[in-house]
Amino acid sequence: MAPSRHADEGGQLQLMEPDRVDDEEECFESIDKLISQGINAGDVKKLQDAGIYTCNGLMMHTKKSLTGIKGLSEAKVDKICEAAEKLLSQGFMTGSDLLLKRKSVVRITTGSQALDDLLGGGIETLCITEAFGEFRSGKTQLAHTLCVSTQLPIHMHGGNGKVAYIDTEGTFRPERIVPIAERFGMDANAVLDNIIYARAYTYEHQYNLLLGLAAKMAEEPFRLLIVDSVIALFRVDFSGRGELAERQQKLAQMLSRLTKIAEEFNVAVYITNQVIADPGGGMFITDPKKPAGGHVLAHAATIRLMLRKGKGEQRVCKIFDAPNLPEGEAVFQVTSGGIMDAKD
Repeated sequence: MAPSRHADEGGQLQLMEPDRVDDEEECFESIDKLISQGINAGDVKKLQDAGIYTCNGLMMHTKKSLTGIKGLSEAKVDKICEAAEKLLSQGFMTGSDLLLKRKSVVRITTGSQALDDLLGGGIETLCITEAFGEFRSGKTQLAHTLCVSTQLPIHMHGGNGKVAYIDTEGTFRPERIVPIAERFGMDANAVLDNIIYARAYTYEHQYNLLLGLAAKMAEEPFRLLIVDSVIALFRVDFSGRGELAERQQKLAQMLSRLTKIAEEFNVAVYITNQVIADPGGGMFITDPKKPAGGHVLAHAATIRLMLRKGKGEQRVCKIFDAPNLPEGEAVFQVTSGGIMDAKD
């Protein structure tokens, strides 16, 4: 397979080095392989129509949800799941095997060395990274920078892959990508061609866009999915305490979908979140704020980053929660070329 973009000697855009393509294909088993296990091609097509394109993705669905697909009986679903289990190893593994599997994790540079160091090398694939903070704290600026840095080759601390961007607040600006691409010495038009963008207007539209992404990610080398912001439409479409339980249930379903995408296709998921006033913050905390989304969002995000404004164009990032990172802070700044280290 030829790489979709070639690098020139100046370190220009390069997607999918040929020697890494084989590694990528080992990350997931295509749903088409079920045919070799005796599954009817028509049934495989029904799974694809339902947004299931890999065996890994199939095993992330319950049998109840699979029998809800038109034309699939319980007997067929049992046979399909049995065939998928033969192709995959879904049981226990040793810690050593898991450590080896974790070597497939790619860390994508944020553009700031200080921020990369805080994150242990950059934004990780296979998990959800959430950034929350007030407006102008740098959440969307970091998203724009990641749109470009994700396309850098691996040896330049990039992800060597494409980017999917779901915009719920209308804040994505393609013209913002141009100076960031130039800063990294990349062709701006080629960078923009490797970003697929969708504007979501309702929480249902947002979820359906995620379902449609599986088809694209199964065919092309994606490395980053951005949802900016993840909570906005849920706060609009559900109002008052009477709808809170339903809102949290729908939010949990969408976050579960994001987690599955991250693990199924080895992509980094970067979501931005809003903050709300915290009346229980205490009298000693000036202007107390907490991330929106409650416990549902808190448990779904693997790494939570709190962003706040600093002096001038400086921003401060604090590790709010992470399973493998110590608490700490990093100072960076927003420039025309995206996120960079702060100047003293």
